[in-house]
Amino acid sequence: MFSIEALSKEFAFKTIRSSGSGGQHVNKVSSKVELHFNVMKSLALSEKQKQTIAGKLENRLTKDSILILKCGESRSQHKNKDIVMKRALDLLKLALVVQKKRVPTKVPKAMIKKRIKSKRLQSDIKKNRQKPNLD
Repeated sequence: MFSIEALSKEFAFKTIRSSGSGGQHVNKVSSKVELHFNVMKSLALSEKQKQTIAGKLENRLTKDSILILKCGESRSQHKNKDIVMKRALDLLKLALVVQKKRVPTKVPKAMIKKRIKSKRLQSDIKKNRQKPNLD
């Protein structure tokens, strides 16, 4: 997979003031944390992993292939930093999971016969509704 320690060293953090209403504490403390991670310049990921992440997370990456995540849930900057790091690592792990190839199953012969029989019955019912031909 990848080394969590090496990857977490490549994360860049920026602290900003949390939005919303609050008291004096909110107006003077930068507790919201913003995480920036450049996927293509990462040294902890292989080229194949970079391409996979870029493909699966293309709607969450900027044009420069930078992943940006924000967290302002807690009043503590350290808690927000831990939360946003966990989110980033979970997101990257989830992007690298390879899905199993779906193997289509064969339709059983009994089901085919049952479907044809029900179609035949429906056809007979509709034929019996018609006016008789008196020629």
